[in-house]
Amino acid sequence: MASTEAGYFRRLARRLTTDVAELDAHEITQTSEAAGARRACDCSRGEEVTVLGRLRSTEGSPAGCDASLEAELFDGTDGITLVWIGRRRIPGIEAGRTVQVRGRLAERNGAKVLYNPHYELQCGQ
Repeated sequence: MASTEAGYFRRLARRLTTDVAELDAHEITQTSEAAGARRACDCSRGEEVTVLGRLRSTEGSPAGCDASLEAELFDGTDGITLVWIGRRRIPGIEAGRTVQVRGRLAERNGAKVLYNPHYELQCGQ
């Protein structure tokens, strides 16, 4: 019983003293691993990958430009830019949503990118 109490207080102290962003990243990583997705930090250019994470931001192209929608996905380990060509908006693709994406990983200016990824919105998150 004493070790259980000590574990509880250790977890409580960690939650009270750790940065919120770090706790959020840890939670996203655990959810991703439980879903069987790969960690973004372990993915390399040219690989077919499935990644689960939270959208940090979305940005549609302005009228008059070629239509595209970009979103930044963060899985707790690394970020991946998602680009849908030919779309300015996709219902449900908005900052704060958790999504699972699948596609072939590319690089653009040294950053990881998935073009036109298949996506699944995660319920309740």
